[in-house]
Amino acid sequence: MRSFPRLSPFATLTFVLLATAAPGHLEPEAERPASSRRVFGIQVPDVVPHEFYYTRGIYTGGGRRWGGYGRSWTIDYPKSDRQFLLGVKRLLDIDAYGMEHAVALDDPELNRFPFLYMVEVGQTAMTESEIAGLRRYLQAGGFLVVDDFWGSYEWEVWESQITRVFPEYHIVDIPIDHPLMNTVYPIKEILQVPNVGNAHRGVTSEQDGYVPHCRGIFDDQGRLLVVINWNTDLGDAWEWAEDPYYPLKYSTFAWEMGINFIVYSMSH
Repeated sequence: MRSFPRLSPFATLTFVLLATAAPGHLEPEAERPASSRRVFGIQVPDVVPHEFYYTRGIYTGGGRRWGGYGRSWTIDYPKSDRQFLLGVKRLLDIDAYGMEHAVALDDPELNRFPFLYMVEVGQTAMTESEIAGLRRYLQAGGFLVVDDFWGSYEWEVWESQITRVFPEYHIVDIPIDHPLMNTVYPIKEILQVPNVGNAHRGVTSEQDGYVPHCRGIFDDQGRLLVVINWNTDLGDAWEWAEDPYYPLKYSTFAWEMGINFIVYSMSH
């Protein structure tokens, strides 16, 4: 059975050095395909064959309209995605595409990519086609991780939206002894990961979101479909891991959780 390296201050320092060695070029230029496409003002590389894609979900809702969508899905994009993938490619022996990869929820191409990440889901206002697309994706074997939304109001928004996707299933807390929490790195406690500004001030919470949760949605066969990180911001920890003032314990925890999510999704 393959063994995985334990994250350590040295490993995280390695990430820092790699991320800051060549600003603006977190991955070799050879990683980029020759062509690219624009997604509502953002240049998105065309897909080239790889074993794993860290796919970000484009959804309607959140702030000023932009090409028919809000801007909330773009939070921390693309820096967080690229820096997280630095860790993925060095900690896991998988052929991961090292650049950002965003796909709309109602795009038929989404079903090609079994791992999906969405942020600021407390801002979602999904269309009927997005609801149908996300349901189809998850029923076909897709795995969704949501992150970076806070407090009771945003929870109510997200709960109302995901209930439209799966009215027949309930949201439950994922037990700390669930395989998700031990697939690679043993998670003993769910930490509240702050955004970079709050981390500099020694604050972890936002709004009335004082207690972090990792919740999930399981189907009738017990398959975990959706992981819900509420009152925490793993994406900011990935994005700002090279900041010497961002606390190491949060970036380490965020990478451990993210690696667990990926390995679990690819093995269950």
